[in-house]
Amino acid sequence: MKTNTQPKKAFYAYQEKDIETIFDHIKSENNGKLLYQLPTGGGKTIIFSEIARRFTEEFNKTVIILTHRKELSTQTSSTLKKMGIKNHIISSTSGNFKSDFDCYVAMVETLRNRIKDKRIKTNNVGLVIVDEAHHNSFRKLMSSFKNAFVIGVTATPFSSDISKPMKKHYKSLVVGENISELIAQGFLAKPQSHVYEVELNSLKTGIHGDYTVSSSNELYSSPAMLELLLKAYNENGSGKKTLIFNNGIAASQKVYETFTEAGIAIKHLDNKTPDSERKEILKWFKKTKDAVLTSVSILTTGFDEPTVENVILNRATTSITLYHQMIGRGSRKLPSKKTFTIIDLGNNIQRFGAWEEPVDWKYVFERPEEFAKQLHYQLSGGSSAVQSHGLSAELRAQFPNTLEMTFDIEGHYQEAIDTDKKPKTVIQQSIRQHAKMCMDNAETLSQAIALAEALQPEIDWRVKQYVKCLDNASRNYKTWLLEDYQNRLKGLIIKLYPKVTAA
Repeated sequence: MKTNTQPKKAFYAYQEKDIETIFDHIKSENNGKLLYQLPTGGGKTIIFSEIARRFTEEFNKTVIILTHRKELSTQTSSTLKKMGIKNHIISSTSGNFKSDFDCYVAMVETLRNRIKDKRIKTNNVGLVIVDEAHHNSFRKLMSSFKNAFVIGVTATPFSSDISKPMKKHYKSLVVGENISELIAQGFLAKPQSHVYEVELNSLKTGIHGDYTVSSSNELYSSPAMLELLLKAYNENGSGKKTLIFNNGIAASQKVYETFTEAGIAIKHLDNKTPDSERKEILKWFKKTKDAVLTSVSILTTGFDEPTVENVILNRATTSITLYHQMIGRGSRKLPSKKTFTIIDLGNNIQRFGAWEEPVDWKYVFERPEEFAKQLHYQLSGGSSAVQSHGLSAELRAQFPNTLEMTFDIEGHYQEAIDTDKKPKTVIQQSIRQHAKMCMDNAETLSQAIALAEALQPEIDWRVKQYVKCLDNASRNYKTWLLEDYQNRLKGLIIKLYPKVTAA
């Protein structure tokens, strides 16, 4: 192992306290699993980078830091280097760990593929640090690190999927300084909140409990809501550098059109924006004093622009994680910026309480089901969005060996976006699930094919939901996708069906 020769960085008192507490856990617990909570802006990356530095010096073992976005990997690697920690980002061509590096940074899927290909061996990994640990994608890798201490890091220790609580994977929780204390001590900017009560009856919820993209697009693209947004901006955000968060691309594009017509300097950004264009937009946003940026699903993590003075929640969410992430984009403090503005157009502050109010994270971690009920989650999968799409009793009866026939298209689509996967992976997952259903409930290949044909109403519904997620797909594309889905489903069944099955 290479040792770190750079002088130790000075930490704030609350950071030093948390570093010592976490390190005490590492020393006293063999292969422990610890979750660490600290608000956005509190310095989570600096804290876990220092833990990585101390760990490599004391234990002479490899440290891996897992992220779910490319931008986070790059930022983490840069922070580690500034702190004198020699590290390497694992890519799709990386081989096994080398003695040249103390620490590795990796995206989940990239590392998983390297391990599956047996290109990387994990037996000498002593510490795994999981950034943004509330994401479920990390869990698929945990079994690869049976000899390592695992530290999950998050601002909100509450799983994005209530059926997979964080306490199932982490044994204890260390809670850092809360938002109100960080504001009082001068580390975060103080919020000035403006709430505009909105009628949300038209919004529908998906299987995981959050509002669907399609129903959000419909509400927030309406003339009345666009007029309210512009009014709220003019009253409380005019002239301030502003981030607008939306739940759908169609709504964000309407916001762009509305502000442009009003003569306000604005640009639109979403997960489909090409990298080169995205860089130019973010460069423009950084240097333009009163710039407005309207976005979807892309600036909640891995984005740090301290000059943001105004955050507009032009959407409703039932996710406390998303709520904190969105507002946190404006909370960075500068010598010239001691406050920032929150404009809420989704009744979010009413739902979660003021962003700066302390949350009992121990309670959230230890009793996630009770906390979820308080946030009006539907725990039993009883969402109208799932039950009303036409899964008939007759169809269910044809699949007696399948317990779960539903598939949350919007939920999987959002997860794909969050983990930088292509949207088409959602359709691939759906086809695989349908193929398994058909094979599990058929005694012959011909029966399995017949079951695939019986699934047509369910396929129609899934494709319709998928196309809604894409926002701007053509009718011809939907027609083609329906035909392609059935062809690929039958092809997969034929490919996978056991060759020894008797007719």
